[in-house]
Amino acid sequence: MSSIWTVAKKEIKTYFSSPIAYVVIFVFTALVGFFFYSIMWWFNSQAMQMARNPTYYQQLNVNQMVYGPLFGNMSIVLLLMLPLLTMRLFSEEKKSGTEELLYTSPLSVGQIILGKYLASLVVLLAMLGLTGLLSIFTFAYGNPEPAPLLAGYLGIFLMGAAFIAIGIFFSSLTENQIVSAILTFGALLFFWVLNWASSAAGAVGKSVLDYLSIFQHFEDFSKGIVDTTHVVYYLSFAFLGLFFTHSVIQSRRWR
Repeated sequence: MSSIWTVAKKEIKTYFSSPIAYVVIFVFTALVGFFFYSIMWWFNSQAMQMARNPTYYQQLNVNQMVYGPLFGNMSIVLLLMLPLLTMRLFSEEKKSGTEELLYTSPLSVGQIILGKYLASLVVLLAMLGLTGLLSIFTFAYGNPEPAPLLAGYLGIFLMGAAFIAIGIFFSSLTENQIVSAILTFGALLFFWVLNWASSAAGAVGKSVLDYLSIFQHFEDFSKGIVDTTHVVYYLSFAFLGLFFTHSVIQSRRWR
């Protein structure tokens, strides 16, 4: 575990000694902040209209009307931002020529991959933690339920962890960071549009495509529902991404 953390610390230092982490975090929080402001403005206007009718006013739900759409927007922004976070992890090693030095070190391939993966998860947690500060306003002026809010953030984190694993896999395939980012974005976009394609498929095809769609599994989290089926899906998705990365690097290491 100490070897994994050593690799992770090196990668975290690299992230924050270059503009990458700062730019990704800034753009992510700025976009999420804009969506939060827009949704809150709409929610306040709805609340003012419904205040004239006590029956409708009691049906206002901050979690459903604010955080549901917000988490949906956050998932799309992550799809755009995380490929930029993972594109350099192995591509840079190949381009700079430090790949052979890394693979001939006492560290195993698994430790190297997990260390880089852990570093990306730390940056992801920092991104989500900053957006969590927005909840101060809703708790100060409203009464959101904490449990559904935490469930939504759990879903966002698991989805982001799956995105990062796929990004690491594509980063291990090429030394070009731009190509790595484009391939990652394309793959994630493919799993997103599966949700749309399922509406035109038959009963069996729809169930298969719905299960494969990475965003379909997030809907329950955004509603405050934690289903182990969805948790297993995201963990399996992340495991496969890391497993494929291990296979690619292991095959290259013994050439």
